[in-house]
Amino acid sequence: MSNVSKTKVFIEGKTPKRSAKELLRRYFCFIIALFIIAFGTSLSIRANLGSSPISCPPYVLCLAPGTPYSMGVYVICMHIFFILSQILLLRRNYQVIQLLQIVVSFLFGFYTDITMWMTSYLQILSNTPLAYMARFGELLLGGGLLAYGISAEVHCDVLMLAGEGFPLAISKVVHKDFGKVKMCSDTGLVLVGVIFMFLIFGKWQWDMIGFGTLFSMFYVGFMVRRFSPHLCWLESFFTIRTPQKMPLESISRSSVPFVITISREYGSGGHIVGEKLSEALHIPLYDRELIDHTAEELGYSPDFVAANEQNISTSKLWELIFTDKSIPDSMNPSKDDAIFVSQSRTIMNLATIQPCIIIGRCANWILRNSINSLRVFICSDLDFATHHVMIKDHLSETAARHKIETVNKARANHYYQYTGGNWTDSRNYDLVVNTSKLGTEGAVKLIQYYLHKASS
Repeated sequence: MSNVSKTKVFIEGKTPKRSAKELLRRYFCFIIALFIIAFGTSLSIRANLGSSPISCPPYVLCLAPGTPYSMGVYVICMHIFFILSQILLLRRNYQVIQLLQIVVSFLFGFYTDITMWMTSYLQILSNTPLAYMARFGELLLGGGLLAYGISAEVHCDVLMLAGEGFPLAISKVVHKDFGKVKMCSDTGLVLVGVIFMFLIFGKWQWDMIGFGTLFSMFYVGFMVRRFSPHLCWLESFFTIRTPQKMPLESISRSSVPFVITISREYGSGGHIVGEKLSEALHIPLYDRELIDHTAEELGYSPDFVAANEQNISTSKLWELIFTDKSIPDSMNPSKDDAIFVSQSRTIMNLATIQPCIIIGRCANWILRNSINSLRVFICSDLDFATHHVMIKDHLSETAARHKIETVNKARANHYYQYTGGNWTDSRNYDLVVNTSKLGTEGAVKLIQYYLHKASS
């Protein structure tokens, strides 16, 4: 731990109040995102391989012989049921602002009817091999548009469709991850659609509920995670700021909020570099403090936070990739997301208060739009890291190499889960330093030299 004294500067992780102009932009984009979602849903249906899970009940009902109602009307009715269920489940904890989901439901029902009409000429009924290829391509395109719209909706971070609000309410009541509850909810909607199908038609209709339905359950969630990192530009559209460039030569003055983020491979000595740099620049270093603050804010033990932050196994990563990500992290009751959101807000708050050094926790990505930050990645050769870990953790060479591989994989998975990027990609950093070539002292001097040259 650095000898530099630290001021208690943590601020409660609350979402900053948004201006009327920002809210207007967010709602404008939200309305557009709803149309994209509706269009993607309708296009998927026109592939005649089965509707998306949440569309199963209204799609089956709208095809019933003699029904006077369109699919959009049934969508509205289903969403109203979801809203009433949320109110019953959450009661006093139901946010009044979410009553706007009623307006959203009517708008989405209108969009559904409009897009079903727009895509009617794209319906493929032929059963030839070539036609099946075209239908699958249509399913991919429709699912991709649906995922893109959901990603945009999530970035708007204002309201949510009732189809997301319903499983979110359940997840809060039963204290389970939203993604898993959403999968169960989607499965339940498919079963309801199957029941309606047999009651109305008396047999299985593959064009209503089929391969496309099952495919969409996994494909859309996967594509949402792929699209989401590429829509971060929306944040700059929502909140236009004109930050002032701070002089690097003033880094030792507490009035200058200049932040150095250090990402590091396990065993590379990155934490040691951070400590020495903290002492050399006379600015505080934050590492364990972030764990303690997160634990205090969320009501978890520090050991629990330490065990779960930056630590996603490969099997857990695949589970996360294929589960739903259709709500903002700030609304998700998942413990992993809660830890990430808490630490992200703390990091952003620190970056506005005082110059400091932050170790790990995707800080380079969280502060990617900050012009007053230096993003450093510390790496090393395997032999260097192995020797360091053997001494630090009192392990054999084999055990040390295994731990290095495990920890680095978990950090890479965590980075991918929340940024969609490659943890070791040099384009995510301003400076990459190999401590096996320079040593920790040399790495500190190189970073100081970089700061000096950048400020001159």
